[in-house]
Amino acid sequence: MPETQSSAASPPFTPIASIAILDDDADFRNYLEDFLTDEGTFSVRAFGNPRALYDSCDDDVPDIVLLDMKMGEASGDKVLEQLLTRWPGLCVIIITGYPSLEDMRLTFKLKVFDYLAKPFSLAQLRQVLKNAGEAFGLGKSPQDRLRERLGHAIKMLRVERDWSLKDLATHTKLSVSQISAIERGTNLPSIESLLAISKAFEKKPSEILVGIDF
Repeated sequence: MPETQSSAASPPFTPIASIAILDDDADFRNYLEDFLTDEGTFSVRAFGNPRALYDSCDDDVPDIVLLDMKMGEASGDKVLEQLLTRWPGLCVIIITGYPSLEDMRLTFKLKVFDYLAKPFSLAQLRQVLKNAGEAFGLGKSPQDRLRERLGHAIKMLRVERDWSLKDLATHTKLSVSQISAIERGTNLPSIESLLAISKAFEKKPSEILVGIDF
């Protein structure tokens, strides 16, 4: 059949991000799942209760969770607290039909990435997901994320010392262009360069690597 031939010729699906949806409103949950699946860049799982989400996360932690804050007996803030306790650093985007300034203050204190109030447009959802992808390096290879995080960590150490690129070059005997490329995440430092940079900051290489949470 033509459909089978077309499917066989299609390239393998490589999602930019995996998204889990938790919402007890089946119609809205299915609407979001269908829309995100049709976007063609996400792998999507949808759940109607927190237990099902937790069990799924135990098997495979998603990149992003879209979390409804008002779910009958389930308290959204308790679910949020549980998610961030069990999976620190998880990207959580709050969705609610009952927004308030107090809700926003409380949820943002728990380090959620963003907050969408129903009704929101699909353009708003796309933008928030785009922002999350950029902030969390989604769709990038592990090597890309490692270069970016390590480069940022080295730059922050330099800024804390109030050093210029030239100052760090002097302490490490590396060139300014080498250090600039490392800090921008263009190049990954060699072992020798990382040892020189660590020595300049009076740190062990392992201390810098642990600090990037990779």
